[in-house]
Amino acid sequence: MRIPSAVRERGIDRVHAWSIPMTTRFRGITERDGLLLHGPAGWSEFSPFWDYDAEESAAWLRAALADATAQRPAPLREQIEVNATIPVVPAVVAHRIATIGGARTAKVKVADPGTSLAEDAERLEAVRDAMGPAARLRIDANAAWTLEEALAALPMLDRAAGGLEYAEQPCAELEDLAALRRALDIPIAADESVRRAEDPLLVARAEAADLLVMKVQPLGGVQRCLELAEQAGLPVVVSSALESSVGLSAGLALAAALPELPYACGLATATLLTGDLVDAPLRAAHGVLPVSRPEPAPELLERHAAGAELTDHWEQRLEACAAQL
Repeated sequence: MRIPSAVRERGIDRVHAWSIPMTTRFRGITERDGLLLHGPAGWSEFSPFWDYDAEESAAWLRAALADATAQRPAPLREQIEVNATIPVVPAVVAHRIATIGGARTAKVKVADPGTSLAEDAERLEAVRDAMGPAARLRIDANAAWTLEEALAALPMLDRAAGGLEYAEQPCAELEDLAALRRALDIPIAADESVRRAEDPLLVARAEAADLLVMKVQPLGGVQRCLELAEQAGLPVVVSSALESSVGLSAGLALAAALPELPYACGLATATLLTGDLVDAPLRAAHGVLPVSRPEPAPELLERHAAGAELTDHWEQRLEACAAQL
């Protein structure tokens, strides 16, 4: 596909559009797609979701450009503990997938518009049963609740889980997150309030979270995330943006470079895709992922190549995002 001059001038010499079906509906989508960019440092991924406009997606492009053209920071650890990710599925399915990869931590999606609080509680109970009393369970509400709804839901889900490690982005507004921290003895993690905010550090200054969830692409790259983490002064959980293993490896690079990493990271999401772009996908074993940078395989790039119409859309999108640089 055609490479915009603003991207080629930054050292990108090849671009591939890809598309892979998902194993289950997640984040409202059933297929994941994006671009791989090649530069002097190797392959990187640019895969903003389609609800991000060009201005917001520009941070994702800056991350991909940096990862393809500059060396990653030196790792401080060789493997990263990861959590299992439990989509909004029936309890019996949650019980089965909770043990895949041997994780000792699980992030359970809740507050989906199509499910009830009782179903969320059943899903948590099933995961606890599957993983045992020593496992750490966290939930992610994707900013779906009002303050009043969160005050009612969190104690119920805390009981169902046998204790929550933390609740990720239960509300959208910073003042509501801060109020929850004051009202409940459940740690609060901020995700959307970091990656979709004009000022990613505002949540820390507002004392609205106990920890921050960082995703490399939305925040502009590994080095940018390291700078934000240092400035915020809060613990960090590195999470994926539902990438292929090429993109996941950038998250591993960030997790490996952080001075401290007290929480399991949300990087074991390759299992949510029916395929991958590398011969050895980044899939957890015994609850950890190795810090590595797998190369895409030519035959897999061909197998998962996006169709002509989708490729055209990505070409237009890349051009629009490049104009924002």
